[in-house]
Amino acid sequence: MAIDTAKADPGEAREDRPRPRRLVGSRLGALILALNLLSLLILFVGALALNEWRRGLIEARQDALTAQAELLAKVLGDRDATQGVPYPALDPYEAGLVLRDTFVPRNQRARLYDADGALVIDSYEVSDTIPGRPLEPALPAGSPPAEVDPEQTRRESARLEEARRALAGEVEAALTGEPQAQLRRSESGDRVVSVSIPVRHVEQVLGVLTLEAADVDEILAAQRAALMPFAIVALVVSLFSSLLLHLFVARPVMRLSAAADSVRLAQTRAISLPDLEERRDEIGDLARSLETMTRALSDRMEAIERFAADVSHEIKNPLTSIRSALETLPLVKAEAQREKLTALLQQDVRRLDRLITDISNASRLDAELARDRPRTLDLAALLTDIVDVYQTSPKPGDVPLELTIETPGPTRIIGRDGPLGQVLRNLIDNARSFSPPDGSVRIILDRLNEASPLLRIRVEDDGPGIPEENLETVFQRFYTSRPKGTVFGTNSGLGLSIVRQIVEAHGGEVRAENIVDPESPDRVAGARFTVTLPPRA
Repeated sequence: MAIDTAKADPGEAREDRPRPRRLVGSRLGALILALNLLSLLILFVGALALNEWRRGLIEARQDALTAQAELLAKVLGDRDATQGVPYPALDPYEAGLVLRDTFVPRNQRARLYDADGALVIDSYEVSDTIPGRPLEPALPAGSPPAEVDPEQTRRESARLEEARRALAGEVEAALTGEPQAQLRRSESGDRVVSVSIPVRHVEQVLGVLTLEAADVDEILAAQRAALMPFAIVALVVSLFSSLLLHLFVARPVMRLSAAADSVRLAQTRAISLPDLEERRDEIGDLARSLETMTRALSDRMEAIERFAADVSHEIKNPLTSIRSALETLPLVKAEAQREKLTALLQQDVRRLDRLITDISNASRLDAELARDRPRTLDLAALLTDIVDVYQTSPKPGDVPLELTIETPGPTRIIGRDGPLGQVLRNLIDNARSFSPPDGSVRIILDRLNEASPLLRIRVEDDGPGIPEENLETVFQRFYTSRPKGTVFGTNSGLGLSIVRQIVEAHGGEVRAENIVDPESPDRVAGARFTVTLPPRA
């Protein structure tokens, strides 16, 4: 018995571990985002809390100064600190006594202005303790005078002028009868909390009392000191997150890069980093993907090497026969023998041409599968078209084809009509080559079972069947065993190998089996090739 077969790449089929699918987010991405946001959150919370504290302190300071100034303004508005009837005015002497006898804290300054905005009393002038900066030590006798920086003098003059304008504007606004409160710069350049309260006698505004608290810079310095622990914690968190990113991201990626370079330099055939492959994040996915990819490339390289060896072996056979015939041809004198050798040469040349053509088609198959994009096609329509072509252009001696479609539902799949058509033609040609002249080839399209979505194509013949030990061997590359009477060299042994390669590329499977005669279970009634395809390959 003889069968046209094709050789599949030997080796164990290895199932890739399924990659975990994450519905929401990414573990590694979430870790990176959380660690970086944590440090920013610490700074944000600290700054927000301290800003609220600073605002609260300043507002509390303004409220306290306002209450104190209102009390002093009420005292100053009494008749004891005023003079003149019926148009009273502030009495500078009595007002000075009031400010002198009133306790004004060291870090506060009180100033009294008359109704015209002129300064009447300054607490720094009537107080025994006038806060100020310590003077620089005196120069030794005979020392030259210190150099004066004109630019610094100009800046100090501008700062002083700006502070005076701000104070004058506050006093002028308070003379209208509305209390004022603001944060401004004093003549010394310090930030002060200032309130200006109108001094009234009944409804008449006699002047303005201004109170200033010069401890704002101390408050801000305390605020900055309180912010430092937050900044230090944020810095530590940032450094820690950077270290984690280096350990869990940068170093594994560097190891994967080194492993990939090792594969590129042909030091190894595949990447294998078990400690990374066990990780359940993107680095683990990348390691498993690289391992799968490099193993697939290694398997492909081994398959190419085996294919090259098989091709070399198969080509040598006809070449050896041709060389032998050519060496013998000059020695043959009889015309009949010369014609016989010539016919043998022609047969070997045809065999070699057929072999090279099939090898070329097989080597281009991967590229064609990659270029031809899958699309929706009707498997029943494809089968009908192919059978119609066979039936409309029969050759002498061809056995008839019988097509049966037994599935009432849709027969659409996602695939490539060109390669799948080649699968069907190879199977039909193989079945016809084994069927006797009075036999037939039957093509049946149905489903694996009623509940299964898998589509099944069966190609049956009435030939001698397949030996049990060759049911898998028939798919090996260059394996061929033809029935008696077949013209030698017309088959290369790649047909069924190409069938399996195309079917597996579409996510299906193909298998061979014998048809048992129902009347005589011990007798084989033919061979059957079954192709199973998913509805969406």
